[in-house]
Amino acid sequence: MDSLMETLGRALGGSNLGQISRRIGADETSTGNALAAALPALIGALSRNASQGDGARALSNALERDHDGSILDNLGGFLQNPEAGHGEGILGHVFGSNRPRVESGLSRATGLDSGSVSKLLVTLAPVVMGALGKTQRSARLGPNELSSMLNQETEQVARQEPQSAGLLSQLLDADKDGDVDISDLAKHGFGILGKMFRR
Repeated sequence: MDSLMETLGRALGGSNLGQISRRIGADETSTGNALAAALPALIGALSRNASQGDGARALSNALERDHDGSILDNLGGFLQNPEAGHGEGILGHVFGSNRPRVESGLSRATGLDSGSVSKLLVTLAPVVMGALGKTQRSARLGPNELSSMLNQETEQVARQEPQSAGLLSQLLDADKDGDVDISDLAKHGFGILGKMFRR
């Protein structure tokens, strides 16, 4: 079974990358780098939420109810009207009050303005949930297995991209004060993950 990042890399590449680029007003290289930073942030936040309290069951129920994976069957159509995916609501659940910090950190890491980063996250959130819902159904994952899978995805990113993992940890740590150090991530050009989204 493909990893969640591999599924998303395939889905968001090619002509879909071009659509996303036009939507957020950035070139495709910058958009690919932004995807490489934003997707681990979304998956990492989902993993963290699923590991706390009744978070895994709540996520599992949300996937069963609203995210069957069909969004991936016509992703080009969705990208023409991404507001229909209720990304704002998803981000509210995923990041909570930490969303401005995440957007600010991603903006500094990618060089995109905060408006572009916000549009990107609103677009990506329903796609990530759809891919997760599709994986849940195909693998018949219960809440605990779902949480374990998300944790494995986050650990895989950490192994492949230590710089990305460091940024991710800082973005999601609401108790940290001060600036997010993004110099290593920007310097290394988002490495393996960035290449997933280049033509």
